[in-house]
Amino acid sequence: MAEVVHTPPSDPPASAQISDASLMPDIRSVGAGAPFRWLAAGLKDMRATRLRASFYGLMFMLMGFAIAAVYETRWQLTMGLTAGFFLVGPFLFCGIYCLSRQRDRGEKPSLTASLFCWKDNPASVGFFAAILTFLMVIWARVSVVIFALFSTRDFPTMHGMIVQIFSMTNMPFVIAWFGVGFVFASIAFAISVVSVPLMLDRKTDTMIALFTSVRALRDNIVPLYLWAALIVAVIGASLALSFIPLLLTAPLIGHATWYAYRDLVAEPGKTS
Repeated sequence: MAEVVHTPPSDPPASAQISDASLMPDIRSVGAGAPFRWLAAGLKDMRATRLRASFYGLMFMLMGFAIAAVYETRWQLTMGLTAGFFLVGPFLFCGIYCLSRQRDRGEKPSLTASLFCWKDNPASVGFFAAILTFLMVIWARVSVVIFALFSTRDFPTMHGMIVQIFSMTNMPFVIAWFGVGFVFASIAFAISVVSVPLMLDRKTDTMIALFTSVRALRDNIVPLYLWAALIVAVIGASLALSFIPLLLTAPLIGHATWYAYRDLVAEPGKTS
């Protein structure tokens, strides 16, 4: 009987030996003052894009008006949905990121192109939006539970909600709501620091974008928590002032986020 010779399988070509690490972009470390540099760059883009950026600010402002009008008599839902601004914001800023990318490439900013830029990576951006929406829904439901457990009387309007929080007359409610809100906001921020710009710019999948975002936060704790505080302060003040400042503040944060991504995520083949 002829001897059967078993030959070991040949190794795949070098081009096919791609490690998971090679798929992950390198992260740069930035200084504590970086967020202010991002805001300055974002302001320049706002001036350059003008009405194009204001279009997105107008959409944010109108959405705020709509939420306030629909839920004026059900403030606990308004509270959760308004908090959702902080969750879905990175996805809603998608068009603004594209305007900054156009300027970054030396192209003329186009509102029409920015409206459809999600088509550059629809599956990943859509999945990411679904994740943020899920977080927003859970946060809204938890807000209702906290209201039911800790609220001592009805505050049916947004004004009543603000009074309850800042009067500090019901500290268990205030501590519970802000504590839970901090947890959800931290999760949302960690996975969205650079996710959408990365997916749009390099067409990465959702999970790579999420892990890259978390790594960026891990390697830049101080500047990125400062960045988060600035976002909360700017957008929070806009919400408190009847949403009107969102006309300007939403585009500003969106443009600045693009420069945060460019600063934090190294280009392929570059680490500094």
